[in-house]
Amino acid sequence: MIADPWFYAVAVPAVLLMGISKSGFGAGFGALSTPLVALAVPVPQAAAIMLPLLLVQDVIGLRQLWRERDAVQLRMLLPAGLVGIGLGTLLFGLFDTALVAGVVGVLTLLFLAHRLAARAPVAGAPAPPLWKGRLLAAAAGFTSFVAHAGSPPLTAWLLPQQLPPLRYAATSAVFFAVINAAKWLPYAALGLFDGRNLVTSLVLLPVAPLGVWLGVRWVRHMSPRLFYRLLLAGMLCTGLKLTWDGLRAVMAGAA
Repeated sequence: MIADPWFYAVAVPAVLLMGISKSGFGAGFGALSTPLVALAVPVPQAAAIMLPLLLVQDVIGLRQLWRERDAVQLRMLLPAGLVGIGLGTLLFGLFDTALVAGVVGVLTLLFLAHRLAARAPVAGAPAPPLWKGRLLAAAAGFTSFVAHAGSPPLTAWLLPQQLPPLRYAATSAVFFAVINAAKWLPYAALGLFDGRNLVTSLVLLPVAPLGVWLGVRWVRHMSPRLFYRLLLAGMLCTGLKLTWDGLRAVMAGAA
């Protein structure tokens, strides 16, 4: 297993943050988890270490949130998300993961700027086109496969729907539970799992349920106004961090 204390100094908060995001509370911050771990190890290794922990958190989250899911949204989003997983498998290694993260970061910041500049939703306004939801779900599947950074594209679709916090949390939890389960075989085929990574995941396993438990507890008692403010704050932090990662990769390539 990894013995570097610096790794655990960033990995333990990252696992807690990912667990909290599984409940929908602080969901915008969830995409920061893998970049945090990647401060200590390469991004593909960070993604491989995080995946078993994500699966454990998904099971815990589903047990508490399954009944609150939006089945209509999921029937539309999940097939496209799985297409994104397929694209991630086929294109893995062709793109620098930091550059992909940077693109996600820029798009996240653009979405936030548009969201803040837009007026409040008007009653009776037409619903956004379904193709947009499918495109964002495919992007969520792809970026989730590459760096577990799928929450910004999915949030860009779900946030304007103004779902109640618990329904938003449950819909997001079910979507990513299916997406994370679909990653397992491609990750294994690509050789991302090895004994060292799996043992490291096992060491971090006790931390995984704590974040989910805290997040679900908080989201059940949170006002929609505060919930969505935290969601936007998380997206801002995520967008800035991922954009910075992308810029560093560009500058390193130009040096």
